[in-house]
Amino acid sequence: MRKFITILAALTLPLLYAAAQQYDVLDAVKTDSRKMRGMEGPHRLDEFGQLSKAPGGYKPFYISHYGRHGSRYAWNAKTYSLIHDVLEKARKKGVLTAYGKSFADKYDSFYEEPYINAGDLVPLGYDQHLAIGTYVYDQFPKVFKGRKKVDALSSTGQRCIVSMGAFAMGLKAGNPKLTMRLHSDHAGMGIIAPPSAPKSLVRHFKGEDMDVIGLENIEQFFRRTVNYQEVLDKLFTDSRFLEEFDGGDIRFIRELWSLYCGYHNYEPRPLFDDLLTEEQKLLFWEADNYLSFYGDITARYSMIPLLEDIIEKAEASFNDPNQAAHLRFGHDYILEGLVTLLNVNNLGVIPGTPAEAKYWFQNYSIPMAATLLFVFYKNKKNDIIFKVVLNENDATLPELTPVKDNFYRWSDFREWTGKLLEEHMEL
Repeated sequence: MRKFITILAALTLPLLYAAAQQYDVLDAVKTDSRKMRGMEGPHRLDEFGQLSKAPGGYKPFYISHYGRHGSRYAWNAKTYSLIHDVLEKARKKGVLTAYGKSFADKYDSFYEEPYINAGDLVPLGYDQHLAIGTYVYDQFPKVFKGRKKVDALSSTGQRCIVSMGAFAMGLKAGNPKLTMRLHSDHAGMGIIAPPSAPKSLVRHFKGEDMDVIGLENIEQFFRRTVNYQEVLDKLFTDSRFLEEFDGGDIRFIRELWSLYCGYHNYEPRPLFDDLLTEEQKLLFWEADNYLSFYGDITARYSMIPLLEDIIEKAEASFNDPNQAAHLRFGHDYILEGLVTLLNVNNLGVIPGTPAEAKYWFQNYSIPMAATLLFVFYKNKKNDIIFKVVLNENDATLPELTPVKDNFYRWSDFREWTGKLLEEHMEL
């Protein structure tokens, strides 16, 4: 297998990879609040792109899909309860600044509904997947023509199940004759979210945790990159009391950042937008991006069961003219692991230094309702090619040589992934 290329190893080949690096990433984050919010930002419906045309003679016939659930409340109720408890303690101790008092008052007006509904899909999340399902049908109507079958499997989380239903409604609006089979159970978690499956179904693979050896760990990078004491000083006259809480000041500031990034998925009021300066937002994003990179790229080989399912179901469908698509609805860390495993858009490159991670990997690539499609085409000779589409925009597989644009031979993909699977066999 061709190894994922490190920046250190590429020092002798700077021109080859310069085009793949996104050196303007901080400018993009600075000018786009959705990108600044990383994985907590909503996938906007105005980001759908114009897709490339297939080579002459090739027609689409099957789609394989993995989608992250749509916009939700914070996934962990602790995000809301910890901030609430800290602000209450600060009130009692009399250590809130004037700004802190205003912030706490606004938080009180906001807190109850998100806390009760933590982890659940919000209306925007439904709308996103309804629109994406409609978009997929409109882009590839021939795939879904007639009485075709569509099978969908969801994580057991409410936000994923409802997202699956919304996507299915989008497809059915295009063709009511579609046979839709929607499914969710704990056994299916072995495919949809392999690391979170029931213990007896969790599999381990050679090479896990090896790729980031030598890189700075998450907490070290966060403490070095973000001067979060400035934010604490904006809220509290004395923040030492935070050590009374589990995780101390760094846990509180991370939950505060999670709130800051995610609350506009369900709250129209700009309650907390004045918390951070423009410079602070960039530093927080970089630290959060490194957290996503480090965690998900470390776990990418855990996504092999998902890759195997994509391959197995695709090849079975090649011989079943009635099977239009297989849909899967899961979570951010799974989709991130999959795109880094396959090095989609060079997101799987391992940097030589933590500071360079942002130029290769951007967590805003997996927003709420992020979607990865494998769209398969064949010609009259039954030669099969495919393309990848990430968030309704053309994507690339740099490990493969394209037939044209971002179209690749399935046989090349199978040869490459076969070597990958052999190298990272199950332990």
